[in-house]
Amino acid sequence: MALNERKERKFMRKKILKISNLHKTFYGFRALNGINMNVNEGELLGIMGPNGSGKSTLLNCITGIFPNTDGKVFFRDKDITGWNSSSIFKIGIARTFQMVQIFPDMCVLDNILGALQESNGNMLQRLFQVNESKEKEKAMGMLDFLKISHLKNENAKNLSYGQQKLLDLGMALIADPSLILLDEPLAGVNLTLGKEIIEFILKLVKKKSCTVIIIEHNAKIMLDICSRIIILNEGKKLAEGKPEEIKSNKEVIKAYFGA
Repeated sequence: MALNERKERKFMRKKILKISNLHKTFYGFRALNGINMNVNEGELLGIMGPNGSGKSTLLNCITGIFPNTDGKVFFRDKDITGWNSSSIFKIGIARTFQMVQIFPDMCVLDNILGALQESNGNMLQRLFQVNESKEKEKAMGMLDFLKISHLKNENAKNLSYGQQKLLDLGMALIADPSLILLDEPLAGVNLTLGKEIIEFILKLVKKKSCTVIIIEHNAKIMLDICSRIIILNEGKKLAEGKPEEIKSNKEVIKAYFGA
């Protein structure tokens, strides 16, 4: 085996995220029940499962939105269990939400700039250590990447829902995260814009060396784009494997597709 090939395989096996025996309980209801999973650097991992299976709860526990009831979360071998969402964002983990998290009365450019400044430190640091020209240049580069630079001065509330999804994605990406978690990025988006979002996601993995975890209900798209898929059902991991393995898994077909 060639040296370069061994290095490439070693890189692909490197874990960026590890979840160990993760539990989350809400008033006696177990939303997550002993989840164990690893995420490899540079992969596009899909999380699938029926409604109520714990997909969004898992992302919320990883990113500090919800405190987990038990278990551990490791990012690059660092224990980040119990960290708040702001601290997790600053170390290189970003996410989007099912419902877009934007500032509706601010213009598109200011939304991106606000997210960039948040990633650069606390309020005092942002007040006294701001390089406006470089920040604006980076923010405009992100809007160009997302093909919405022509809307830079438009208030976010005036954008279409699909455009708001792109803005939400840009606010997550502007901090150059190593790991980004996408929660139903195609929900409510028309077919044309949905294809563009998928292209952006694939570019992230290929060109920006970013690891992506995606939740999406469109099974065909997930099976087409993901390198590996984890299926959740009733808060537990039901199956894990490559798309072709998931397609032929009888338990998955029964739980997810209702067959």
